[in-house]
Amino acid sequence: MSPSTGEVVAVSLSDTHTFSKQNTDAIHLVKGLGVQGDAHLGVTVKHRSRVAQDPTQPNLRQVHLIHAELFEELQDSGFQVSPGQIGENITTRGISLLTLPTGAILRIGESAIVEITGLRNPCPQLKKRADGCPPGSRCRGQSHSKSRSHGHRARWR
Repeated sequence: MSPSTGEVVAVSLSDTHTFSKQNTDAIHLVKGLGVQGDAHLGVTVKHRSRVAQDPTQPNLRQVHLIHAELFEELQDSGFQVSPGQIGENITTRGISLLTLPTGAILRIGESAIVEITGLRNPCPQLKKRADGCPPGSRCRGQSHSKSRSHGHRARWR
């Protein structure tokens, strides 16, 4: 499927550093900061491990995207996972997130824009929670991005 045929199936946020995020009807993307009300909002890093290394690093993980197809793959392997449970802000379907290069631009909804800043490996919390990923699964392919929108909402359908 091409990116133009993809869809947002869920949006989620958490104002604290919890493993999972709560699903909501809409999220507000703030240009250069991320998801309003989310613990990872900001110009500098918010992930606790990165803050411990250097709190002045730029925040390249403002918005976390995961493809719903990953949940289906994990469920086929016996893991019960649903949108928001592994910390993503936006759950997509029909977008090949794993093939998008750093710098790729995604238009989400009517006017939200995010820039892909790279792939994110699962954090130790995910490995502890699910006792690691099933062999051969693509759970290591979580995308994170930097918000390039201003005052727009990404709504799920």
